[in-house]
Amino acid sequence: MKKGIHPDYKEAVFKCACGAEVHTVSSKPEYRVEICSSCHPFFTGKQKLVDSAGRVERFMRKYGDKPISTGQKPAKTRQKAQPDPKRAVVKAIKAVKKEKAPAAKK
Repeated sequence: MKKGIHPDYKEAVFKCACGAEVHTVSSKPEYRVEICSSCHPFFTGKQKLVDSAGRVERFMRKYGDKPISTGQKPAKTRQKAQPDPKRAVVKAIKAVKKEKAPAAKK
């Protein structure tokens, strides 16, 4: 390994919001985390509401007072298709060509 390009590793502590601490080595001496394996619902098997930066409040402001879905899709409304301007030009050209073309003999 080259000398002088790798960081110095020192004792580090990972501190969780629940109070748990994990001691290891890292280039930074201290880390603060919101959730760890001792309080995460996946590892504990308990339901826990983890609110990170007010996401629950923001969700409730946005969707909280809206009516509950009935499970049925709303009826579709058909919109009239807008005429394609290119098709109109092509039809006009064909009509002009038909008028100019001599009548076919039977």
